Amino acid sequence: MSVRELVVLGSASAVPTRHRNHNGYLLRWDGQGLLFDPGEGTQRQMIMAGLAANDVTWICVTHFHGDHCLGVPGMVQRIARDGVAHPVRAAFPASGAVYWDRLRHATPHRESDVIVELPVGGERATLAAGDPFTLTARRLSHPVEAYGYRLAEPDGVTMLPDRLAALGVRGPLVRRLQEDGRVVTPDGRTVTLEECAVRRPGQKVAFIMDTRLCEGVFELADGVDMLVIESTFLDEERALAGEYGHLTAGQAAEVAKRADVGRLVLTHFSERYRPSDEPRFVEEAARVFDGEITLVHDLDRIPLPPRRAAR
Repeated sequence: MSVRELVVLGSASAVPTRHRNHNGYLLRWDGQGLLFDPGEGTQRQMIMAGLAANDVTWICVTHFHGDHCLGVPGMVQRIARDGVAHPVRAAFPASGAVYWDRLRHATPHRESDVIVELPVGGERATLAAGDPFTLTARRLSHPVEAYGYRLAEPDGVTMLPDRLAALGVRGPLVRRLQEDGRVVTPDGRTVTLEECAVRRPGQKVAFIMDTRLCEGVFELADGVDMLVIESTFLDEERALAGEYGHLTAGQAAEVAKRADVGRLVLTHFSERYRPSDEPRFVEEAARVFDGEITLVHDLDRIPLPPRRAAR
């Protein structure tokens, strides 16, 4: 069964708390599993969420600060231990390859040959293209080199049965019309796809962790159905956020508004805040962005929103 959802494995920032584990997010996408920023404790959080190493087909690291990557050794070893047979692609900043190598080989273990390393360099890079999605990385603004990720499904079409029937397109001709863009009906009429279908926009998700506001943030977020974005601080700490290369809840909402995002997902909260402060993050974001806002908790499962109408 096709499932598209975000499973939150951890939502703290630099320091885990009693209520929030280090980062970790698994985007389940029709049998694919993209594990973003596995922090310390990710392996156990996956067990708590009912997930297994076999559910992971990608590991995407935004940067090599510990809260975003200290779970890599456990995941690499679990992939080997559980005998995962499918390829697991691993994307990470090329400038941090030495850290990736240390994490991947942190302790002796039986190596697996299924992990395919995809170091990311430059301003932007395409890691996968086409079917079932395009995955791109874009450089952000943080004290160490960091990238955000954007997953985009190709646009499709929705066939209109009434129009097909009226134009005499039936049976195998429907499939041929979808593949070739035009068919000739038994009565000699040429029918084009545009006459009996409407465009169905592909779903899009952006994953943006530690960064200041920059061009890359808005490029990644542009028009996505779901924006998963750090909101480490409240707006009263905006100057501190900028100094350390982070965003506030209000800034995350600014991104969502300017980028015409469908659903804003706030995460990566500083340990300085208590659970009683959580409503303030949503309130600050809601003052800027009038769309759907979700403040995550560990082990939340957030379904992708319904497809947006063609624009």
